[in-house]
Amino acid sequence: GELFRAAARAFGGAGLQTVCLNVLAGPGAPSIPRSLDPLVPPSLPPNNPPMTPPSDPAAIIERKRADIARQMAEITFAELEPLVAPQEPPRNFFAAVTDHPDPFHVSVIAEIERKGIDGRWHRPAYEAAFDTASIARAFYANGAAAISVNTDTPFSAGQLSMIEQVKAASPLPVLRRDFIIDPWQLWESRAAGADAVLLLAEFLTLAEIVDLHILAQRLGLTVLLEVNSIEHLLRVRPHVGFPHKSYSLLAISNRAPGAAEPDLSHTLRMVEMVEDTPTLVSDSGIHVYEDLLRLRKHNVRIALEGRSLMRADDPGRALAALLRRAYRKPDNPPTPPRGVRP
Repeated sequence: GELFRAAARAFGGAGLQTVCLNVLAGPGAPSIPRSLDPLVPPSLPPNNPPMTPPSDPAAIIERKRADIARQMAEITFAELEPLVAPQEPPRNFFAAVTDHPDPFHVSVIAEIERKGIDGRWHRPAYEAAFDTASIARAFYANGAAAISVNTDTPFSAGQLSMIEQVKAASPLPVLRRDFIIDPWQLWESRAAGADAVLLLAEFLTLAEIVDLHILAQRLGLTVLLEVNSIEHLLRVRPHVGFPHKSYSLLAISNRAPGAAEPDLSHTLRMVEMVEDTPTLVSDSGIHVYEDLLRLRKHNVRIALEGRSLMRADDPGRALAALLRRAYRKPDNPPTPPRGVRP
């Protein structure tokens, strides 16, 4: 308890470099009943639909900080610690997406989300009901190297509990996509079972990026640091791979600032400025197999795609088509990829 009170005080002032955090608790640590667990938010009521994210990053941060403050008032660091310790060791997200079985392979991180950044439901049916586990099983059966889950509730209708549902349905490692701006969210992510987290460079200072990387590595979380412009890439490039190379990936969002639609060419224009392309992820705008070939031609071997898959009648079949492989029913999954615990 005292350790986490000290950590909380440190977060308000000095960087994480000055704080030593211990994520281990003794066996038999107490847990919070799921019915009372604020880490698992209730479903959104029909009269409170998700909002369209504002275009101003400052407005998003302001809203997210208010959400974090409310959550931290409900569950303290001392209560969060015993929720982290009982979790299984993080599945190796980095190895799952970078360990290719042959020279032609491109890893696809398939993303589960109900609502896109444009404020629209990917499918009308998702507003009323959403079967996270079934989609996870379909992605696993049809060649996903890992799964990303959009957990943002106000803007994307996501829920943190979706991570646990995906982990139970598939042996693949799971990335949490959200507006992560505070160290508390990394503890929350690990307590929820996440194996990796997405950090958006446009919302963070360099000091925050470094601090979050250090804490993530201590928690065993792989970090996917995403940029959407050359300016952001140049700003963060010296810090990619810190503090441990095998816990760090760089992503380029194909949705350039101000662009209405993602464009794969955005990655191809910026790739020459990336030193370690085997750990580069191209995010969004990957619709057909030929898009994967274009990436591979530039030595980009990891792609993250959600929207085109989630808008399809059958997301699993859409993933199989993207990878140009035979469709498999979710009840007949293939052998787990290397780097993933069975």
